Amino acid sequence: MKKVDKFVLKSFVGPLVLTFFIVLFILIMQFLWMYIDELVGKGLDFKVLAELLFQFSLTFVPTALPLAILLASLMTFGNMGEYNELTALKSSGIPLQRIMKPLMILTGILVVSVFLFSNYIVPIANKEARSLLFDIRRKRPDITLQAGTFTYDIDGFSIKVANKDPETNRLDKILIYDEREKRGNVSVIYADSGYIRISPDNTAMIMTLYNGNSFTEIEEKDVPPNNRRFPSRKDEFKEQTIVLSLSGFDLERSDNLFRSTSWMLKMGELSHFIDSLTILTNSRFDGYYKDFLNNYLYKEILNPVGLSEKSILSDIDQTRSPFSNVDSVFNALSNIDQEMAILNTIENVRETGTFIDERAEAMKVSKSAVVAYKADWHKKLTLPFACLIFFFIGAPLGAIIRKGGLGTPSVISVLFFVIWYVISLFGEKLVEGLVVHPVIGMWASSYILLPIGILLTYKAATDSGMMNLETYTESAKNTFKAIKRFFSFKKIKK
Repeated sequence: MKKVDKFVLKSFVGPLVLTFFIVLFILIMQFLWMYIDELVGKGLDFKVLAELLFQFSLTFVPTALPLAILLASLMTFGNMGEYNELTALKSSGIPLQRIMKPLMILTGILVVSVFLFSNYIVPIANKEARSLLFDIRRKRPDITLQAGTFTYDIDGFSIKVANKDPETNRLDKILIYDEREKRGNVSVIYADSGYIRISPDNTAMIMTLYNGNSFTEIEEKDVPPNNRRFPSRKDEFKEQTIVLSLSGFDLERSDNLFRSTSWMLKMGELSHFIDSLTILTNSRFDGYYKDFLNNYLYKEILNPVGLSEKSILSDIDQTRSPFSNVDSVFNALSNIDQEMAILNTIENVRETGTFIDERAEAMKVSKSAVVAYKADWHKKLTLPFACLIFFFIGAPLGAIIRKGGLGTPSVISVLFFVIWYVISLFGEKLVEGLVVHPVIGMWASSYILLPIGILLTYKAATDSGMMNLETYTESAKNTFKAIKRFFSFKKIKK
């Protein structure tokens, strides 16, 4: 490896690592901003939060790396241009393509790595992250008994206290409705005071009640409604202990969730699901079509007019319209039969329209499921390919503008990334809405930005001044002078 290659690689790797972790940190902060309300107040351990952030950070890698490559390439070639290092290399006979060669190879390696990471690591990380987030969402917060309001945190119980002493944990005027039997408020406990404590294994809440009574309605079985007497039982107590289960308040880890979700599958598995769902959708469409012919077209629409199913099938087999004989058959009917046929046909057409609308919506759902898997299949290719596109945008653009640091490159990088993201999101929405084919929608950002990268590479290799402010300033001055000479010439001529 030549010294030039080592120099270029050394100048590129540092900014790449730095910008990659900066972008990854921003994406993680965006995730926390979105889900902070679902994480706060759950009593989660630091280990659980760290695992959640780590798994989600793995899923952000294919998105963070293209932006990092764009920003790093802009910074690298911008710095080299600003400090005249590119000028020195070009003056010694080294073209820009040769300077970019080691970074092209490195970018190619990163593209392959991102593809393998996206295909093998991201599905596992998605599964673990989404499953853990689902478990955290199911985990209920700690019990909070507030004075004057009912608490429904414990399944099957409604609890209300009039007063609560935070220092001694003493409760006054406790009212408990036991609804575990699903018969309504048939069991009520009232106590003058009491205390609450959690069991050592955090699986139960122990309530010690003092000076109260309990009221329970006894269920009557095999008694006619008119003869019910609604018996009940009332007990008084000086002290009573109630143990309430706290199942659901701890974090229960689930497994095998979302196994068939598109963003948790590899490309081979996605292809298998696409083929299976396509076959299922086609068979479902054939079933709907046969159902329409047999139960609606034959029996509901044409038969009331007087056409037989045999004649209809004969017309269809001979590629003739089954409606070609309607007029002759209809005219042969009596006036009353014609009126009845028209009324029956109108009603049957309405039912047929409802049938078609329902089946069309079902087919739309089936096709949307197929398209979702196709979109994720293409996404595993578009994200790695974006790394290559951003390199061929950032490297020549940095050589043209000749501005290093984080200021100007950051602004330009964010601008191009936003354009790429908006186009990608717009194309994905069109695909999900069944408006365009997945190849067109998912690759829209690629075939729109790739020509820009090729143009910038060509301009940078030919030392174009398209991004040089002095070029446009000088051109404006020359244009102004030409206009001024033109009007001066006209004055002299007059």
